[in-house]
Amino acid sequence: MDLRIFTEPQQGASYETLLSVAKATEELGFDAFFRSDHYLKMGDVDGLPGPTDAWITLAGLARETKRIRLGTLMTAATFRLPGVLAIQVAQVDQMSGGRVELGIGAGWFEEEHKAYGIPFPKDKFARLEEQLEIVTGLWATEAGKTFSFHGKYYDLTDSPALPKPAQSRVPVLIGGHGATRTPRLAAQYADEFNMPFASIEDSERQFGRVRAAAEQAGRAADALTYSNALVVCVGKDDQEVARRAAVIGREVDELKTNGLAGTPAEVVDKIGRYQEIGSRRIYLQILDLADLDHLDLISAQVQSQLR
Repeated sequence: MDLRIFTEPQQGASYETLLSVAKATEELGFDAFFRSDHYLKMGDVDGLPGPTDAWITLAGLARETKRIRLGTLMTAATFRLPGVLAIQVAQVDQMSGGRVELGIGAGWFEEEHKAYGIPFPKDKFARLEEQLEIVTGLWATEAGKTFSFHGKYYDLTDSPALPKPAQSRVPVLIGGHGATRTPRLAAQYADEFNMPFASIEDSERQFGRVRAAAEQAGRAADALTYSNALVVCVGKDDQEVARRAAVIGREVDELKTNGLAGTPAEVVDKIGRYQEIGSRRIYLQILDLADLDHLDLISAQVQSQLR
């Protein structure tokens, strides 16, 4: 079971804060550092000092880390043209020496689009499908050849399809709760399917849909990695759990129901139940980025028991 650190910088984090978390992620033996791709805070937080761009952040971290994987949960397809996104991700992959992964989704948060003048089209899912075909097609085009695509939303003619990523294939992550279209897209394009903030029962049901879609598409169901993203709140005892829950404005019982919360033993037990239904990777949503002792505890007393 891989444990990855997942941050939500739109809630309030500078690049320096993210760098400190990424360095701790690497030093403490976690598999990867991922971040959300949002430009507006959510809920009752001030969001200061303001948003940071996901791919600019990852470009910086690519040069300041050496081992950990780097990626997004999830880049919004509404934020970037597919040709530009392919260039950005390929460049960051080169800068990292081949450690980048692209999590991509249709985009959903209308308020952030309004706040920063980003178009928010109704047909987002169909646009995402074209984006996936273009981005993966550009990367797969042989050097010296060109790539063209003529779709409903995007039109590319004789693209040199450069630059190429350092990896022969940048892993693509697709996730979500949709019962039909999401599994189909994952089966066609994804290396990993991620189920965000879902119960064991709902995760098992959705994993089954993706497995069936993969087999229908002619892929082995196990060709994809199946993962979960869950909020985490661990303490050495009940008092420390309660303190950490209060800092992020959540109730302990709610966190235990909807995420990974409690003592290390409790969290290890719940991760084991996700593992039983096929999850092989957990993205630990860290909401208090100043609490690096939290990461240290998870590394020492949770991650150590999962190896």
